[in-house]
Amino acid sequence: MHGHGVFTWADGMKYEGDFVNNLPSGYGTITWPSGSSYTGEIYKAIRHGIGTYKCADNGVKYTGQWNYSKRHGQGVMYFNEDKTSWYKGEWEKNNRVGYGVRRYPSGNVYFGEWKDNLKHGEGSMKWLNLGQEYVGTWQDGIQHGKGTHVWILRRTDISQYCRSNRYTGDFVQGQRHGQGTFFYAGGATYEGEWRSNKKHGKGKFTFKDGHVVEGEFKDDQMITPDVFGNRSLTPLCGVCLLSGSAPSSILGPDLALNIDSLLDLLPEKRRNIERKQVEFALLRNNAELRSIYSFYSRLGSAGSLDNIYLLSRLQLWRLLKDCYLHHHHHVTLTQINHFIKGHTTTTESLSPFTSIPLCGLLSCLVIVAYHIYSQDMQSERYVLAACVTKLLAGDILPHAKNVKGFLFGQSGLSAVAMIYIQRSWEAYQMFCRVHSAPTDEEEEKSMTYRQLLWMFKDLHLLDNKLTSVWLMRFITAESLDPNDLACLNMEISFLEFYEVLLCCAEVKCQRKKRLLSRSDSETRDQSKERKPSDSPRVPRTKVVGKSRRNVRTQVRSRSQSAEDDEEQERVPDTKVQALHEFFNQAFFPAVDHYQSITAFMEEEKVRRERKSSSGPQ
Repeated sequence: MHGHGVFTWADGMKYEGDFVNNLPSGYGTITWPSGSSYTGEIYKAIRHGIGTYKCADNGVKYTGQWNYSKRHGQGVMYFNEDKTSWYKGEWEKNNRVGYGVRRYPSGNVYFGEWKDNLKHGEGSMKWLNLGQEYVGTWQDGIQHGKGTHVWILRRTDISQYCRSNRYTGDFVQGQRHGQGTFFYAGGATYEGEWRSNKKHGKGKFTFKDGHVVEGEFKDDQMITPDVFGNRSLTPLCGVCLLSGSAPSSILGPDLALNIDSLLDLLPEKRRNIERKQVEFALLRNNAELRSIYSFYSRLGSAGSLDNIYLLSRLQLWRLLKDCYLHHHHHVTLTQINHFIKGHTTTTESLSPFTSIPLCGLLSCLVIVAYHIYSQDMQSERYVLAACVTKLLAGDILPHAKNVKGFLFGQSGLSAVAMIYIQRSWEAYQMFCRVHSAPTDEEEEKSMTYRQLLWMFKDLHLLDNKLTSVWLMRFITAESLDPNDLACLNMEISFLEFYEVLLCCAEVKCQRKKRLLSRSDSETRDQSKERKPSDSPRVPRTKVVGKSRRNVRTQVRSRSQSAEDDEEQERVPDTKVQALHEFFNQAFFPAVDHYQSITAFMEEEKVRRERKSSSGPQ
């Protein structure tokens, strides 16, 4: 038997398709007596290549890659006829292994890494019926490691306020355990130690009015006496002080500005009128500023259960860069961080995940405007109002919403890039160094572009594909002068660090694009001469997400039908594949190796010092 034909076994099993040397090989359809069927590539009578299996009993359907009759590679499986329960992603010997998306019949969705059919690695889970979301590390199907869990509180009106409880920190076997911060919907926060989902150990509680207390907690209760004591308010830049702790604002109590650090620079008798005038300046542009906040707070987002979005510091950095503040005024994002730092810790001021409410954005714009334009506005009657008016008219309003950069500027890549942002942030912190004398108890660490170059050299990531020349192109991509090497000494934010990583992924790992499915005629012509080792390795499926984690790795809310999703699976995106390959096979393994070697060398150094100090025995 050689060529196209039909063969029926005695038990009723039927094959129709190509034959090579008396064996089903090429492209064909196998139908079992039960009614189940397989249509696709065949090699020596077994499923091998690309094909679709349909189970007659329960409506299960799999379309994707096969390796010796096992699901292996990229593929999508629907677990019911309604296609409300499915998995799209990587397979290994019939198991979900690698990166994939799982939608459950309830509507809950997991988006991330798998191992042996269990959620394992970095991933996000949305429980729509419970109104909860987790983004972080998983182990054997349970939250374990670093992560963020959000409890959305249903709103009973059209209030604009974010009403959600959020915990960010350590998890052990699905419970809050270790170091973590809990942000209460009412505005209070707790930062400290946890044990078995309860506050336990040393911690700091910040009330919504700004009062801060520190002490020992046990089983969710504070055991230190005199909770309130005589502590004064501790205002934080970007945090709105409520309950009468701030002067009355014409912008409303939710938008009271936190600009006391600027007002303290002015004569006391002019402070109230200066505050009022700057509020009037912002009120004149109220609609535009709200629109800008709404736009940027959605960048890279996978969707929100209650349609509430809070601007992150990462998104704020992108806004400031889009408005060319670094070009027009030669001010870096790191310098702006210092301007708006206020009383926040260094870690909070550098963290890309810090949430900034609308009043925080307005306060930041006023502070930045003063530092940029104050020298030019000394003759103005109201200095702060003049500065912020010039900033809005000349920088913010003309350029906002024209998103640039590799992270948010390329449609469809943001959702994938957010998967790796948490671990990349940890790597950034590891390679940061102290560049100036600390101004407070906490040392201020940062990174320069020169150190970024050294990091790539130390991690042995440079090769004939990713060269130092390419790296310099990425570093100077948003510079006024691409040939200006002085930028190597510039301190950079995490946004600039991460966008260089994303650019490097495309150069180092991008492969030649190939289609997942081909026409039947092409399959038949090529499969006759193909051996198992020649079976095409199809690039990973394109991940299409709406613009966003926060952070930070996210679940996507899809509106396409199941048929549209299946069609998208056939058009892989080599850029998406390059990101997965770069972070999983190059960058993170290199960082882990460097970290282990560094720790070993430190241990050896301590051991030798102890040996030399003990002297000869």
